[in-house]
Amino acid sequence: MYLSNKLSRLFGKFASYEFFYPLQCLINMTYVKIFKINLSEFAPASSYKSLNALFTRALCVNRPINPNPIVLISPCDSLITQLGKSSEGNALQIKGMEYNIEELLGQKLDRELYYINFYLSPKDYHRYHAPCDMEIHEVRYFGGELLPVNLPSLKKNSNLFIRNERVVIFAKTASNKHIYFVAVGALNVGSMVMHFEPKIQTNAKMHNINYTYSTPIQINKGEELGMFKMGSTIVLFMEQMIPDIKINQKVKFAQDIGTYS
Repeated sequence: MYLSNKLSRLFGKFASYEFFYPLQCLINMTYVKIFKINLSEFAPASSYKSLNALFTRALCVNRPINPNPIVLISPCDSLITQLGKSSEGNALQIKGMEYNIEELLGQKLDRELYYINFYLSPKDYHRYHAPCDMEIHEVRYFGGELLPVNLPSLKKNSNLFIRNERVVIFAKTASNKHIYFVAVGALNVGSMVMHFEPKIQTNAKMHNINYTYSTPIQINKGEELGMFKMGSTIVLFMEQMIPDIKINQKVKFAQDIGTYS
């Protein structure tokens, strides 16, 4: 077990512990103040029984979803750290630092893919949603490290997304195009939750696990897929995509980010 995983487990236990109410309020308010969290769309900090409950807070408002089926929406609140089209099977982790997509996804590819990297900071909303209507055919869990995924770490650690623990969702769009939704673990992420597959237990086992579905799981655009137990990264790969966003742009879940065919 990597040291980063052990530290994340310890932090996860602390974050999940329910302290007596006055102390828990103080912990929550301190966290909100340190990270300058805007709770205007969420319940007040004092209502969460643990720090983890605050991390994984649900929205208290409905953000409108664009009904146009070819419009992609952001799956989460995040910072766009990189985007583009793969080249010779590689994608950019950060400018000037490539990694192999086949290694990340755990399968051979016969096509180039478009990609977007979404970085969720500790202050962001930590639930993630479907960027379009999709049929889930397979989900893969890869055990690994839990290194930080912030910008300094992305610049320092090569093959970071491949080295880190991750969950890969393989799906198809309504037009039968391939889509890969990759949730990458990070330091202090006690676990990643996938609502459609409760058997996935992250930061628990180091070996890899695959689940395939003879009858694909239908997920509607905007439907909640799962959550991080703190900030991390999502990498979205699509066979066809025209992004309408820029690197270093902040986006919010349900915001239009481009189109696909």
